Amino acid sequence: MRASEQDGTYPRPMLCREQWASLDGAWDFGYDDAAAGEREVWFAVGGPDGGGAAADPFDRRITVPFPPESPASGVGETGRHPVVWYRRRVPHAVLVPDGAADDPADGGARRALIHFGAVDHRARVWLDGTLVAEHVGGQAPFTADVTDALRPGAAEHVLVVRAEDDPAELAQPRGKQDWQDRPHAVWYERTTGIWQSVWTESVPARHVADLAWTTDPARGVTAEITLARPAAGPLAVDVVISRGDQVLARTSAALDGRRARIDVAIPALRNGIDREELLWRPERPVLLDARVTVREPGGSGAEVDRVDSYVGVRSAGVGRGAFLLNGQPYFVRSVLNQGYRPHTLLANAGTAELRREVELTKAMGFNATRVHQKAEDPRFLFWADRLGLLVWGETAATYDFCGEAVESLTREWLDLVRRDRSHPSVVTWVPINESWGISDIVREPAQAHFSVALAHLTRALDPTRPVVSNEGWEHTDSDILGVHDYTADPAVLTARYGDAAGFDALLAGPGPSGRALSITARQAERFAAGDAPLMVTEFGGLSLGADEGDFAYTYTSSDTQYAALLREMFGALRDSPLVAGFCYTQFMDTAQETNGLLFADGSPKLPLESISEIVTGKKEAGAATTADE
Repeated sequence: MRASEQDGTYPRPMLCREQWASLDGAWDFGYDDAAAGEREVWFAVGGPDGGGAAADPFDRRITVPFPPESPASGVGETGRHPVVWYRRRVPHAVLVPDGAADDPADGGARRALIHFGAVDHRARVWLDGTLVAEHVGGQAPFTADVTDALRPGAAEHVLVVRAEDDPAELAQPRGKQDWQDRPHAVWYERTTGIWQSVWTESVPARHVADLAWTTDPARGVTAEITLARPAAGPLAVDVVISRGDQVLARTSAALDGRRARIDVAIPALRNGIDREELLWRPERPVLLDARVTVREPGGSGAEVDRVDSYVGVRSAGVGRGAFLLNGQPYFVRSVLNQGYRPHTLLANAGTAELRREVELTKAMGFNATRVHQKAEDPRFLFWADRLGLLVWGETAATYDFCGEAVESLTREWLDLVRRDRSHPSVVTWVPINESWGISDIVREPAQAHFSVALAHLTRALDPTRPVVSNEGWEHTDSDILGVHDYTADPAVLTARYGDAAGFDALLAGPGPSGRALSITARQAERFAAGDAPLMVTEFGGLSLGADEGDFAYTYTSSDTQYAALLREMFGALRDSPLVAGFCYTQFMDTAQETNGLLFADGSPKLPLESISEIVTGKKEAGAATTADE
């Protein structure tokens, strides 16, 4: 398969195999408010030996991957239920497809894997009563190897998942999920349990477990390949990079152990004209297909495993007071996307909805989006890669500062950076927003140390992208000076960002929200030297005709007033000689937060062409890019 041309349904688009099956759909479901399920061995209820509770506790049906709080789940119950259970019967042929060959060279049967895109927050997984996986982290993926738990001769197997998500626990990353009984201000309904796809693969014993790409526009790409287990002996790895039917590069290397790092030179990148044709950017999102084959050594070595992927060759950085894409200044026109949807909450309705969100973002004149306080489904990143949309990668915040919060946020964030680091659309990392979870960062050195440490850890794992240590204010070690400014007066925006004197005064004193913009000497020096470009990374927040109880930063009463104020605010930032980009709040009305450019049903508050003209200042802009162009 060509991974760049798949239809967006594959749950892990950067590492594709043809032999997989979705486990989404109807599951048995039950609440465990007394947390008695493990003691009563619910994981065995309905299993091979019956057993467990006297009555079947799975007394409901739920549609996975929609959280039980959402209407799409078929449950739609928003009360506090910290522990939930899922059960599904899986045919043996789904886990072990006919014709799947064992791997005698490594002395093992093919492995049956069950992947979980995201389960909020603590998960335990059983197959046929055997514990096969435990995971903590509500946004990061994990995998259960269920091979050794399969009952011999069984026609079907029983998969059980227990998820625990304490609504009152502020030390776990929760993002925009409300800890109160009802959504308020900028917080929304909670999401409990499974909220991204569950799917299965049959793989060789020595299969590729992780694949990461780093690109260099001057020469080529680097593949980092990790096997699930150390090889019993040396193996060979072939990497082929192609564009359509044209092979651009091919290389082979030895793999001895679990990991290999392979540089793949692409000769066409050495020619300036050809290079421009191959580079990825929003206006021309060129994707190159990549196939990785692991085989026995020797020219005719037997194939061990094969995976398909893709790369977008580009660089992202900062310099000369600008955001740099492929080494050139690039003005960032971004919109904040909460990633919460009325029918599915944190989840989504599938690839068509995700593609449409990318298309609408581009049709409104934006070239970037900041998915706010969550890590979006990788299939959204696939469409951003394919259609051409920059993405700022963020995560859900904790609301407490303690050892557990530090550990949980760090672990989950690093897992997410690993998950998304190969997507060309992802150009900036944002581990912390507005001092959430580090609210005393100015007075408590430990909180400042945490902010700096997360920024450094992110760069250690991925040195190829800018990192924002604390989005909005109180920066400690950011590559971009992101400022949140919700003034409703365009003249104030001009006064603050229209010239160096106005911004220097803002930088020296309290920022727009009464918070210092930088709190470390090193950060202040970077801002003063222009090493970290200025972006107004949250502004606007206009509501059109809001109802009582709705939340917005500024309310307008008519289409005319709404359009005029939008035009003046965008114009003030576009005209600034200092601002390198902006991010408007927000893409769509979300629950009671009605400051979207779109209503909650996805319809625009103004014609898309008008929004695009306001955002870009160009009447001819605004045509949506499609995957077929």
